[in-house]
Amino acid sequence: MRADRLLRLLMLLQRYRRATAGWLAAELEVSERTVLRDIGALSVAGVPVYTERGRGGGCVLLDDFTTRASGLTPAEAQALFAWASRETVADLGLGADLASALAKIAATAPSVALEQAEAMGGVVIADRRRWFAATEDVPWLPTLREAASQGRRVRVRYTSAEAAAPSSRTLDPIGVVDNSGRWYLVAEHRRRVRTYRVSRVSGVTILDQPATLVDGRPLAQIWAERRRGLEDGFAPLEVTVSVDPADARRIRRLLSMQLAPGTAIVDAPAAAHRDESACGRLVWRLSVRQPPVIVAMAVMAAPQMIVLSPTAIHAEIHAGAKRALEYYPPGDHE
Repeated sequence: MRADRLLRLLMLLQRYRRATAGWLAAELEVSERTVLRDIGALSVAGVPVYTERGRGGGCVLLDDFTTRASGLTPAEAQALFAWASRETVADLGLGADLASALAKIAATAPSVALEQAEAMGGVVIADRRRWFAATEDVPWLPTLREAASQGRRVRVRYTSAEAAAPSSRTLDPIGVVDNSGRWYLVAEHRRRVRTYRVSRVSGVTILDQPATLVDGRPLAQIWAERRRGLEDGFAPLEVTVSVDPADARRIRRLLSMQLAPGTAIVDAPAAAHRDESACGRLVWRLSVRQPPVIVAMAVMAAPQMIVLSPTAIHAEIHAGAKRALEYYPPGDHE
């Protein structure tokens, strides 16, 4: 948020050229001390802004300061300043550098462009965190980004999903990928391309050795191939379910989370099914990406949701319910 605040401060000074620290603090909803600290940060970044004491004093931006941003259009300003509030830049350790760069642009960009960019900040936010997921801590991401940019080999301490403790491995970084708020390191380990979740990295040492990559393709191409390989590993399953109308909204919400990419829940005529469990109920057809989850849902949601087809998974549902009864006997909760 500091990068966003610095830009708003520059926009206000660009518009008025002179303002008291108290007024700026009220506009930015921060303390006067914070405003003065931000003024100092802008000055260090090369923006000719300073403070004057006494009556008529305040925070001042020089009138004759000009840059090449004078022709910036409103759309261009919005595109640039939208990055100021993105967590991606902060995760990479480049938040202060972005704020400095945009501050220099904002200092002399046209007022109409800055006004529209400032307005967009109040109506657009980027929340990369998945629902019900915790924010991932990625303190080693800037170091990994630096190693990949410099083409240097690294030694990392990494705890895989299957391991209880970290182990050390030497990697040749290809690049880092932000996948919906989760950062991944794509690297070669023993001359084979691997993917590592950055939140599981507990230490990084950049070695004085150049990275030697066998796969010379661009990172985007390598990542697309690995993502496609992962998604293709889960063969979708076409299922038909009958649902109690009284509980349809809850069941639809749960089923929607399991849909295969690019598919939707489709209504089917109940008359087409001879199963008595479809009488007086909604019948839906859908394609799910993880069949075991539907088996578990069938046990949990019965009789509000009943799987009509494929009948081949009825045995799995029955076995799952039987196993649950063995571990959770009827009188166990009393």
